[in-house]
Amino acid sequence: MFKTSDFYFDLPQEQIAQTPVEPRDHSRMLVLHRQNGLLEHRHFYDLPQYLEAGDTLVINTSRVIPARLYGNKEDTGGRMQFLLLTQREKDIWEVMVKPGKKAKEGSRFVFGDGILRAEVLTTVEGGNRLVRMEYQGDSIYPILEKIGNMPLPPYITQELKDNERYQTVYSQQLGSAAAPTAGLHFTDQLLDQLRSQGVNIAEVVLHVGLGTFRPVKEEDITQHHMHSEHYHLPRETAELINTTKQNGHRVIAVGTTSCRTLESVGTKYGKVQEDDDDTSIFIYPGYSFKVLDGLVTNFHLPESTLIMLVSAFAGYEQTMRAYQVAVREHYRFFSFGDAMLIL
Repeated sequence: MFKTSDFYFDLPQEQIAQTPVEPRDHSRMLVLHRQNGLLEHRHFYDLPQYLEAGDTLVINTSRVIPARLYGNKEDTGGRMQFLLLTQREKDIWEVMVKPGKKAKEGSRFVFGDGILRAEVLTTVEGGNRLVRMEYQGDSIYPILEKIGNMPLPPYITQELKDNERYQTVYSQQLGSAAAPTAGLHFTDQLLDQLRSQGVNIAEVVLHVGLGTFRPVKEEDITQHHMHSEHYHLPRETAELINTTKQNGHRVIAVGTTSCRTLESVGTKYGKVQEDDDDTSIFIYPGYSFKVLDGLVTNFHLPESTLIMLVSAFAGYEQTMRAYQVAVREHYRFFSFGDAMLIL
């Protein structure tokens, strides 16, 4: 059985990408062929060369909420930071708060000169708070667009000049606390090129939670408690995937989020069909894939659940060797980094 430390690799700090590449599709792409372990050094705009008419790319159209809020305690004026994680009910959110000691039950906070207020209802597992939001209007989202900040991962220390660069060009449904970053490499022109050569583009939604950055603390990876995330797989996508498979073509997930959606449904039903549910699927070496034939992904953190998923799909030895090559060849890592194509 694999240990968490088996997924460690040394990464120089300077290879953690702080800013995105322009244009989006000019990031580098390491291609890993699973059958023979062959590695190729390409660019993301070369992706169409690896896909054929009849293949289906599955993209996650979730959109990141500007979920980081800076405000003050109503009675003392003390500075507070809220990070909205999950919308439990219309105006009830699970929130990560800093500093936590100021956020006792009944505490009230004010944001954006009073256009948003919040009251702490209770503390939940993991130390997060359930909070009731108060505002004028039908939806909190226009207010978040005004006063919220993008919840960039902790390893990105530079300020983002354009919030849209932490959204995919096809993002639609608000709900994620972090971007499905494999999709950040796509441009509208590249998607049009793929469609013109007969590649299908199928959509799913998985709202990414901050648990995606949660470190694996247990040395026995099977003891890790995976976070839960909500997904939706539409009927049209299910039909497209099933037709693709029946015709002998490939289903390629863009990102670990699309992968986890497909494999959650495939595991649950033994086939792909329309579904709307929560998933806490944890994919690591030994897992038997039900749907996936290919994966577009970024380079992930050492000892993370994401590198474990990649190792399950590409093979442990091949994955760790590919990462060593990527470090040696100065690929850029993590959210704004370069891409991998695994076929």
